[in-house]
Amino acid sequence: MQLERPAPLHLTYCTNIHPGDGWEEVFANLRHYAPALKERLSPGRPFGIGLRLSSRESEELLAGDRLARFKDYLDRHGLYVFALNGFPYGSFHRQVVKSAVFAPDWREEERVRYTLCLVEILKRLLPEGVEGGISTTPLSYKRWIGRDTRSAWERITRNLARIAGTLVRVQQEEGRYLHLDIEPEPDGLVENSAELVNFYETRLLPCGAPVLADALNVPIEQARQYLLDHVQICYDTCHMAVEYENPETALERFARARIKVGRLQISAALQVPLPADEGGRAPLAQQLAPFAESVYLHQVIERVADGNLRRYPDLPDALTHLQELAARQWRIHFHVPLFTERYGPFGATQDHIRAVFALLGRTAFTRHLEIETYTWDVLPLGLKGELLESIEREYRWVLDALDEKDCGGVPDM
Repeated sequence: MQLERPAPLHLTYCTNIHPGDGWEEVFANLRHYAPALKERLSPGRPFGIGLRLSSRESEELLAGDRLARFKDYLDRHGLYVFALNGFPYGSFHRQVVKSAVFAPDWREEERVRYTLCLVEILKRLLPEGVEGGISTTPLSYKRWIGRDTRSAWERITRNLARIAGTLVRVQQEEGRYLHLDIEPEPDGLVENSAELVNFYETRLLPCGAPVLADALNVPIEQARQYLLDHVQICYDTCHMAVEYENPETALERFARARIKVGRLQISAALQVPLPADEGGRAPLAQQLAPFAESVYLHQVIERVADGNLRRYPDLPDALTHLQELAARQWRIHFHVPLFTERYGPFGATQDHIRAVFALLGRTAFTRHLEIETYTWDVLPLGLKGELLESIEREYRWVLDALDEKDCGGVPDM
């Protein structure tokens, strides 16, 4: 969906919310949902899709004439793809995902090959005059990087430089501007704005630029600029809220380091105020139990009375510490529906999203917006609704919130 004022924006939702295994199931989901959503939300204008493909699905789409037939389908139905989700490599529904979502990480050749497949797909689907973005992991899972830290960082940096080199050639030879968007996440190797900037300033630019300069036969400074142009950030509002990031501080930090935000993923985290007494906390374990599901990681970051933060790798780990009275608040990496402000005694991080939208209205720091509530299958029963209606409600909440902040216009309905 194209929003035209005050700066051009593209709004979509990520199709990682639809369970599917293999390209044919992915395509069936798109045929079922995308035209119906377009009719409801943008009947007179093109409707964007944030396409999620596993490694297997990307290879299947590139086989034979499937990609050409898919492009024809998009064109005939007024649909377009400008964003790919390249974070989960394998299956993302109907089985345990947990920390496997980070594998293979950016040390591994499989991650490079998968991303190159996505580059090939996006450059052929992208409309003229529209930039394209591919989101990716926060490089690795922090708990996996052990004693070979230096070697790990070297492989990660070299592999990102390889992708950047491909993206430079795509722009120079085919006129398509694509960027890879690193997505910080709690317990990721880079999980917040400070760690991300540190990675750019101490790893990617000083170590990746010589690799890219040699590959492209360009000066080091040109290679540094290429890296800044083609390796960008995916700012996920759920992840950043769980990290207790101040949006203005984070975006100013990126701007000072000349790091671009390629995509804003719009998602809300679960926010749990913790009573100061044991009696007040007693019911919380039972109330939180439905959110401690077995498919995805639900990292928890706790703020204690002195303002410091404590991290738990998953909600079940945090629940064993629920009665530690120094804690004042939990923020949980559980993507809850955007349009619901309260979940019984719990809240959601809508204020973080609204603050980001206000900054977007002032600075237009990105052109790509993607709704990313992927947890519909695992939400507690009382929060589930019919999926098409729920997706539409999320769009309308976002459009209303954007309009309030004067950073986007609602298209003709």
